[in-house]
Amino acid sequence: MSDPEKIDGKATSVSVSDALPVERRSREGSLVSVRHADDALLAELGYKSEFRREFSLLETIAFAFSIMGVVASVSSTYSFPLVSGGHVGMVFGWLIPCLFVMTVAASMAELASSMPTSAGLYYFSAKLAPPKYAALASWITGWANITGQVTLVCSIDFTCAQMITTALNVGSDGNVVLGNGPTYGILLAILFTHGFLCSAATGILARINLFYVVVTKPHAMTLVGTTIAAIISLLVASGDQRVSTKTAFTDFENNSGWSNNGWAFLLAFTAPMWTLTGYDSAAHIAEETAGAARAAPIAILVSAFGTASLGWLLFIAASFASASVPDLLTTDLPLPMGQLFLTVLGKHGMLAIWSFIIVVQYVTGAAQVVDASRVVFAFARDNALPGSRWWKRINGYTQTPVNGVWLVVVLAGICGVLGFSEAALTSLAGSAVIGLYTSYVTPIFLRITSGRDKLVPGPFSLGKWYMPIGIVAVSWVSFITVLLLFPPEAHPAADEMNYAVVIVMAVFLFASISWIFSARKWFTGPITTVEKNVQEKESSIGIDS
Repeated sequence: MSDPEKIDGKATSVSVSDALPVERRSREGSLVSVRHADDALLAELGYKSEFRREFSLLETIAFAFSIMGVVASVSSTYSFPLVSGGHVGMVFGWLIPCLFVMTVAASMAELASSMPTSAGLYYFSAKLAPPKYAALASWITGWANITGQVTLVCSIDFTCAQMITTALNVGSDGNVVLGNGPTYGILLAILFTHGFLCSAATGILARINLFYVVVTKPHAMTLVGTTIAAIISLLVASGDQRVSTKTAFTDFENNSGWSNNGWAFLLAFTAPMWTLTGYDSAAHIAEETAGAARAAPIAILVSAFGTASLGWLLFIAASFASASVPDLLTTDLPLPMGQLFLTVLGKHGMLAIWSFIIVVQYVTGAAQVVDASRVVFAFARDNALPGSRWWKRINGYTQTPVNGVWLVVVLAGICGVLGFSEAALTSLAGSAVIGLYTSYVTPIFLRITSGRDKLVPGPFSLGKWYMPIGIVAVSWVSFITVLLLFPPEAHPAADEMNYAVVIVMAVFLFASISWIFSARKWFTGPITTVEKNVQEKESSIGIDS
């Protein structure tokens, strides 16, 4: 298969084998640009290139990193370890899950390197599953991922709204206290602005995320400025109120209402699991990335490890600065981290650093809307969504899936109704983690079972370690999925219930019924959008058929 390309004004034809990474590329023939190599590989995977490849390696890392927004995410989820373990929950309730998450990220990075397409996870599942079950595997993975993507958008923007109400409360000395209704209104306003921002052209989105890196990561890709400022301010300004090292690392407090301390501690895992979601975004923008087979796995690993490391340091600092866990839990502010900053830094210091955290969370939400819209586009491109013909349209001016962006915004706004319950963040965070990690682990499970001999590695490969790493990843996700369905407290009332089970089961039932009565008759998994020649079955590009 060849594709004509003009180089220096002359037409030339480059075979796909010439366009592949070094491990798979024939050394004969002329070399072409990185972008053409990406498009040729994408064609071998079955898709026509429809985006402009304007994300560089740095911008791809920035994009994946910005979705996790470490300082804002820690500030949003600080209540989970406070309730479930106190100081031990902050320090070890973060560290332990992060170690297991890295096995998931490493397995995903290998798959993204082999098959760099916006279809991402559900494409991986289809190609690694037994042919008889390829369509079903793709269907399950796709719907799980979309569930997680949309609820993650909602949960990020919901906590951004809570951050704004917290700032208003502190700035007015407690005179402005906004309830659930106004908070929901702020959420809708944030979603609306994100809809417009994320409908922009790919080049603009890439530059926005690069700006995010420059502002929050002054030392290139190693330190996040706002996070470092938060860590230093908590450690230095807490002064005599700072607890001892022994207390910071070993003091355990169970404020969850669950009688079993071990179970209570496990519920602290919600914080890192919610934060460490979205690194799959590097795979979802693969069709907009130059050198995607190399950039995508690097972005996944660097963003996941960087977020895990910086988040742990921030929680350690918060543990030292938390002189009284009960006082933080009884605050009138929507987010206990706001109270911690207020106690340690005072009103003006708190508002100064809090304003940066709000900006970080806002950009995090914007990046997640982009990611979710690409998943919607890719799934609709394979005709798997109701109204697919609308959601797979690429705007002729911006060259982005504008319809998909607004679908995500509307669905996230509907999910935001959960903000009227006491356990809103628990429900949204649980739904996001369960949906996303189910979609993460399905192709990983298939990789270590039916797909053991199907994957042809890309530039990044786990080699012989794919099996033990994959087993750990699958086992961990199976455990955490069950854990996150439980309510944060024993014997919850209706408004304290964890509604993650409602969201997840509603989507599961819809997808299952659709499959049984309709989709199994026409959905065949990822479709081909380019013409392929008869020899393509013999090529070893990403997957051996």
